[in-house]
Amino acid sequence: MSSTLTPTGGSAITPGRPAVSLRSMRPRYGEMAVRLIFRIAAWITIVITIGIVIALLEPSLEFFAEVPLGDFLFGDRWAPRFADASFGVLPLVSATAWTTVIALIVAIPLGLGAAVFLSEYASSGVRKVLKPILEILAGIPTVVYGLFALQFVQSTVFRDWLQLETGAFSVLAAGLVMGVMIIPTIASISEDSMSAVPLGMRQGSAALGANKMQTTLRVVFPAALSGIIAAIVLGVSRAVGETMIVAIAAGSQARIVGGPLEQGQTMTGFIANAALGDSRVGSIEYNTLFAVGLLLFAITLVINAIAIQIVRRYREAY
Repeated sequence: MSSTLTPTGGSAITPGRPAVSLRSMRPRYGEMAVRLIFRIAAWITIVITIGIVIALLEPSLEFFAEVPLGDFLFGDRWAPRFADASFGVLPLVSATAWTTVIALIVAIPLGLGAAVFLSEYASSGVRKVLKPILEILAGIPTVVYGLFALQFVQSTVFRDWLQLETGAFSVLAAGLVMGVMIIPTIASISEDSMSAVPLGMRQGSAALGANKMQTTLRVVFPAALSGIIAAIVLGVSRAVGETMIVAIAAGSQARIVGGPLEQGQTMTGFIANAALGDSRVGSIEYNTLFAVGLLLFAITLVINAIAIQIVRRYREAY
């Protein structure tokens, strides 16, 4: 009669039968190939990022060899193509800040509201219909958004319907439409994060007497906070780096923007307009493109670095 040995915490082992070893199993060549592909993809992204930095850095250094860094960062007049040229980038930064803040004021409440509804209140049938419709907004070309902001929001809504004292362009029109554009980004990622919260947490909250809204705001929302923050940061990055909407609807006059109904040229708007000009390669006017692009890259990098620290602090693992 054979006996069976059962080690503590392990499975039964029959004497005379060799134990199965993971090391003796045949290698999984498919899994190894997939891991290699992923590794190559990760390194390619790093190489591309380094290439972008190098492409921006060399012309930018030539620019800063002629223009002091302090004059560039803190100057309040941007006129790189004038006879009395000035290279203060604050006008471009102010317009970028206005459009970004206005876009976030629109996108964050609407995006998070849509995410909460889809995750916590909508039935599965409603969710299958509404979420694809919402994500269609992300597929509309940004040039279409820009024309919509210029022809309808700025011209029809602001000037004809509301009788606002504004010109042909404004950072408000560009910011509002840009906010609509990034709603799907915030809503989709936030909804995925909230849907990933375990059902047991919702059931536990309900067992303690909390209603649906209390469970959503005090249990689900904090548990999904890291993903929600990541969604908002991605929306910020899209707003800062958006080109066509601001190039069409915000205006091309570089000046310090003092109100939302004023026009102003953003950093991306300047790059889009100046890149089509006839500046001689290697000239200081040409190098301003790379200096502004490097500043835009640095701003986006700082935003993402801060977001990473926030996400790590509030990350929840289930």
